Amino acid sequence: MSGIWVFIENKNGEMSAASQEAIYAGRRIADEMDRELVALVFGENVSGVADAAFDLSVNTVLAADDPTLANFRVEAFGPLVAKLAQERNPAVILMGGSTRGHDLAAWVAADLDAGVVPDAIDVKAVDGTVRVTRPVYAGKLLADVHVTEGTQIITLRSRAFPKAISTGASGTPEWVDAVVAEEDIPTKIMGFESTEGTVSLTDASIIVSGGRGVAGPEGFEPVQALADVLGAALGASRAAVDAGWIPYEHQVGQTGKTVSPDLYIACGISGAIQHQAGMRTSKVIVAINKDPDAPIFKLARYGIVGDLFKVCPALTAEFQKRIGG
Repeated sequence: MSGIWVFIENKNGEMSAASQEAIYAGRRIADEMDRELVALVFGENVSGVADAAFDLSVNTVLAADDPTLANFRVEAFGPLVAKLAQERNPAVILMGGSTRGHDLAAWVAADLDAGVVPDAIDVKAVDGTVRVTRPVYAGKLLADVHVTEGTQIITLRSRAFPKAISTGASGTPEWVDAVVAEEDIPTKIMGFESTEGTVSLTDASIIVSGGRGVAGPEGFEPVQALADVLGAALGASRAAVDAGWIPYEHQVGQTGKTVSPDLYIACGISGAIQHQAGMRTSKVIVAINKDPDAPIFKLARYGIVGDLFKVCPALTAEFQKRIGG
């Protein structure tokens, strides 16, 4: 089988953070297995993204530049990745654990009749195969798994790996053609809506979340203030989302986003197993809760037993003194 492949997500000529992390993981196992690291760069006007991939240490770039690939649609990207994989037989295809990465991994696996290992937090080469460490049972245990034959498709948990760094390397992409015509793609993208002034949960290094303890929509005000002074993303538990106090896009947990920030501050969150499943791989967890027996304290490195409506403003004021904001 041939090299280690990495799918590169890009938007407006910028490579995603998840793809930079995937290149780091791919470079490591490519070196361990003495194979080439190949980047898949698809889109429109993507020569700059291809150059960036070379700079981040990939050996080869397979690039496609076509209007049908201008925005991600799995019906256009999936057949192209599958065709290239059928022709060149990669040992591994790595993808970031984003919505796009998961969609594409499932499509390509179905086309190739290949195995998928999702949500990797570590990868290593052992006896010619890539062994993946991933959380199971809502993060209570870690399992080491691998695909026994054929191309192995792996999605990586966001922020589980460092980003690849610049090497100063350069190269010339190998250009390939798109394989699906526009009229054969059932999905049409009519436009985008963006939320300004917020930090993405999956990319955030700091997350401040509120739960049932905020007691209403207005209860998120001190949580938001703490997040703002820290430059953090605002998260929430399912209980807060189900109550209609905050939109679903903020939900962290088994049925929301899975996150791995450097710092996770849980405000008024009891710590049900479903919430822990989405944030237990955070580097440092701080819990603020009035109930000293709340399960979140078993997971937290630091715990504050107290009223979040007093603790959060006090923390915000102190951070403002120390770091500004």
